[in-house]
Amino acid sequence: MKLSVIIVSYNVKHFVEQCLRSVLRAAEGIATEVFVVDNASEDSTIPHLRSRFPQSDFPHVHFIQNARNVGFGCANNQAVARACGEYVLFLNPDTLITENTLKDSLQFADAHPDMGGLGVKMLGADGRFAFESRRGLPTPWTAFCKMSGLCSLFPRSRKFGKYYMRYLDENKAEQVEILSGAYFMVRRSCLEEYGSFDEDFFMYGEDIDLSYRLLLAGLHNYYLPTPIIHYKGESTHRSSFRYVHVFYDAMLIFFNKHFHRFSPLVSLPIRLAIVVKGLLSLIGQWCKDFRKILSVNRRMAEKRYLFIGSAQSISKVQELVHAWVLKMDFVEGDASTLPEGHLSVENDVAKYHCVVYDLAAFPTHRVLDILQKDAGKHTLGTYDMATDVIITKDQAFEHKDGTIERYEAKRSK
Repeated sequence: MKLSVIIVSYNVKHFVEQCLRSVLRAAEGIATEVFVVDNASEDSTIPHLRSRFPQSDFPHVHFIQNARNVGFGCANNQAVARACGEYVLFLNPDTLITENTLKDSLQFADAHPDMGGLGVKMLGADGRFAFESRRGLPTPWTAFCKMSGLCSLFPRSRKFGKYYMRYLDENKAEQVEILSGAYFMVRRSCLEEYGSFDEDFFMYGEDIDLSYRLLLAGLHNYYLPTPIIHYKGESTHRSSFRYVHVFYDAMLIFFNKHFHRFSPLVSLPIRLAIVVKGLLSLIGQWCKDFRKILSVNRRMAEKRYLFIGSAQSISKVQELVHAWVLKMDFVEGDASTLPEGHLSVENDVAKYHCVVYDLAAFPTHRVLDILQKDAGKHTLGTYDMATDVIITKDQAFEHKDGTIERYEAKRSK
């Protein structure tokens, strides 16, 4: 077995299904097994996936259903114990990989025997580069620069901006220090020798810890600029008090483990940062909620979608659009007739907030190429005839039992 892919899911059944389908497309011709570990979701994730991917048709897709949420690292480790691939890929459920992602990654890994971990170029749903695709080791100084805002003020400085390493070319393969657990490929032999995720980290920080342990072992971590979509950049409430508290608590665990000699110096500033950033996040969230209440009708009226796909898909999508009173325009075409997608549509595409692509009409890698050319101007939506679901950055619209359901995504990481 060449590759074991592990996806940990929590209340994101439509996103994990889309992710799984993209993995199976990318794995064609590669000996691959896939594990989906569900952390006690309340949206019937595992029954839903088992009905879509029966064991008789997908013998190398395995499901593990936990009775409680055991955390991100622990859930991944459950599958690692059963994995037999030469390489293990930790993959978040709210990702969409292309037909080339796995081939590019494995080709690079095979050519670099000094590789500890491998990450890729992650894009937000609006096509912009996700800075967490590669990071610097959060030493006390690097952490201070991030918490104090110096990293934001001088993002391309090697001294102050090392946390996100924005001084590196995002379109060039580079040695980096820290990789994201959203897409983290590693040799299984490395996990056996140096250990997998530290389960002291319930959520956040476990990828930093594993990256650092691989570096301490004398290996190198690499960033590869093959693109994927990671909806986390749009959907995770990074300004929420819970995120701030969990993230900085994870940083405190990391410091106590690897920089314990600095612990008295960094623990107090980190705890102060939790309080200050937490209060700011609460105030910011209250302001956002208040603005939403004042402008809810205006926002609903303004949001517009553009769908590009086959005539058959358009017919199906129109049913969803009609039921949910979505403002959507339609253009019939595919990658051969509209190679530039919405960029070649004569309509005024600037008026659309979200461009939805028919994944049966456009290869995923082509969609991402087009999205990057128009980065920041639209968000990406997808539609797959196999699921009959429209997926946008933080929600999904589906048919079910003759009715329409709007599925609001929750995030585990």
